[in-house]
Amino acid sequence: MGMAIETRIENVPDVAGGWYRAIVEWAATTPEFVQGFMAHFTELGVALLAGMWALTLWRARRSPALTRVLAGGVGVVLAYGLSEWSKTYLDAERPCRTFPDLPIVASECPPTGDWSFPSNHSTVAAALVVAILLVSWRTGLLALPVGLLAGFSRVFVGVHYPHDVVAGFLIGAVATAIAVTLLPRLPLIRAFQPGTREARPAPGSAVRGGPGSR
Repeated sequence: MGMAIETRIENVPDVAGGWYRAIVEWAATTPEFVQGFMAHFTELGVALLAGMWALTLWRARRSPALTRVLAGGVGVVLAYGLSEWSKTYLDAERPCRTFPDLPIVASECPPTGDWSFPSNHSTVAAALVVAILLVSWRTGLLALPVGLLAGFSRVFVGVHYPHDVVAGFLIGAVATAIAVTLLPRLPLIRAFQPGTREARPAPGSAVRGGPGSR
């Protein structure tokens, strides 16, 4: 009963508050090197995913998959924009401010106004994973655990509720999947298709290559 009262927070499911407390209390018992790794892994994880996306872009630079990689990049930007825009509607306080009695792994709690729901880092991580996975499933399977751990690290260090991370994952995955599905059909994106210009016959080529041209 005491736990239910302590975790009942406006605009936050009771179960999310309970899970947050359990994870943060467990995180405080882990070795210091684990805490240090997780404290830095959010940024490192997103950087690794961005590097994997860039590698996918490089590999696809001369293949038909290039337009999908570029569309995935646009999807990442759109997903981040949606996540940031959605924060303005709920103004959900960070859990590390709602539970000031709990020590957190993060060096500090984000200030009021830097809202909790959804998690921007989780949104970008999921968007990058989907952008990679829809082009190269092998690289995408390597990116998947990186993205999941980057999202989980936000709860581990104490700056997000679990449902913040789940919402970020959903926004990132759905927005990027839609972008990769629809954007390659647009002329602006198709203009980057390798071989587009080469496929157009050069002036006079029909005459030079036609019958009797020798």
